[in-house]
Amino acid sequence: MKKSLALAAALSLSASVAFAGGPIVIQDEGEPEVIVQKPRSGAALPILLGVLVFAAVAGGNGT
Repeated sequence: MKKSLALAAALSLSASVAFAGGPIVIQDEGEPEVIVQKPRSGAALPILLGVLVFAAVAGGNGT
């Protein structure tokens, strides 16, 4: 009886370990995506034109 009780206890403890967790699934992510930002040199042109227009209006003759 002690042997069967010990066998049942060993089986019950090992069964929970055998079914613990799940399959390990490894997904390949591939190459990382590289994004290159363009310089914002086009934003300076409208600002420069605005300054020039303001200077022309401010420095113009009041005639």
